[in-house]
Amino acid sequence: MLEVRHFLDIDFHTGDIDDIVGLIVGAARGARTSMLVTPNVHHVVALEQQLPPETVAIYRTADLFVCDSKVLGRLGRWSGLSLTPRTGTDRVADLLAAPGNRDLVIALAGPTPAQAEALAARYPDWRFSLVETPAQLIPGTEAWRASVAAAAAGDWSILLACLSFPKQELFAADVRAARQERGGVILCVGAAVDFLSGSLPRAPDSWQRFGLEWLHRLLSEPRRLWRRYLIDGPKVFVIYLRRVLAGNP
Repeated sequence: MLEVRHFLDIDFHTGDIDDIVGLIVGAARGARTSMLVTPNVHHVVALEQQLPPETVAIYRTADLFVCDSKVLGRLGRWSGLSLTPRTGTDRVADLLAAPGNRDLVIALAGPTPAQAEALAARYPDWRFSLVETPAQLIPGTEAWRASVAAAAAGDWSILLACLSFPKQELFAADVRAARQERGGVILCVGAAVDFLSGSLPRAPDSWQRFGLEWLHRLLSEPRRLWRRYLIDGPKVFVIYLRRVLAGNP
């Protein structure tokens, strides 16, 4: 059963796999364009300590929030809350594996043409389209505005925004504003297409079961991810403890 749980200043939509797939499909068929974000430890720390207020404000305008972190899920349990954590990659995989809904067109913003082709080959029952974006897409530039316009005009019910945090959330918010009356849902899902297309290897199932996918990613890309996981990530426990002591986790 779908429920909303308030935790760390985020209203998480919770439920089992079928519930969340139903939530996404319902938003995809909605009359107004909506935006789904997948909060994880990196997001929580950045929202609390690192991002400018205007970026935080845009992130918080998302229509739907689903937990992407077993660490956040564990902290939630310590406070008596079930956040039903599951990665953004798994959320997309759940959607693609669910029966029905093959009439929904899925657009991709961020992946390369080769990744789009590989994803389509792996999921031949679905129809995908690609919104081509420059490799170094910068908010506010002419290339940014052109990419937003192309995405907003596209024929899709679901748009996978895979531009990294927080760029993908800013992009999704701009597309939502430009497209509002056409409907559909934008999913901010980071590296989901990298993994689902086979461009990046996922952690073994045993690592995923024990919540160690982050460690596999760190070992795979240490130069890019060491600070996120070893310096910034642990700050979430300080944030959580402060909120517990203040009586408002």
